[in-house]
Amino acid sequence: MKAEWEECPRGDLPPQYAGIYVTMNRKGEIMLSKNTYNMLDQPAAVLLLFDRTNRRIGLKPTGKNVRNAYPLLVSGRCGAKKVHAFRLIREYNIDLPASIKFENPEIDDDGILRLDLRTAQIPLRVQNHWKNRQKL
Repeated sequence: MKAEWEECPRGDLPPQYAGIYVTMNRKGEIMLSKNTYNMLDQPAAVLLLFDRTNRRIGLKPTGKNVRNAYPLLVSGRCGAKKVHAFRLIREYNIDLPASIKFENPEIDDDGILRLDLRTAQIPLRVQNHWKNRQKL
């Protein structure tokens, strides 16, 4: 019997991490995907900014030697980066119920990565984790 193969089209939708992908956990670790890091022009460090009125976090690329700069650290083997921002959580009383994923993060005209806490969501994989089923 002859096989009748049909090619499955790849489509125009990018993979999950092709866009800007940023998460934050309760310890204040902000995780940036490799692509997000590249879109910020691969900075050595960032300045942490907070907009109280709009409940937004801003990450402004900078050098390591700048005052108040937080270094971007390697996170895993995939090229992701992380920022230890525990002080941000404490200074501005940011209370996270669990790890969150920022919906629609964007880089503005000044090169600042904007992360809106009002629209951030708890990912399903965090909600369904056995440790979190009773808590959330």
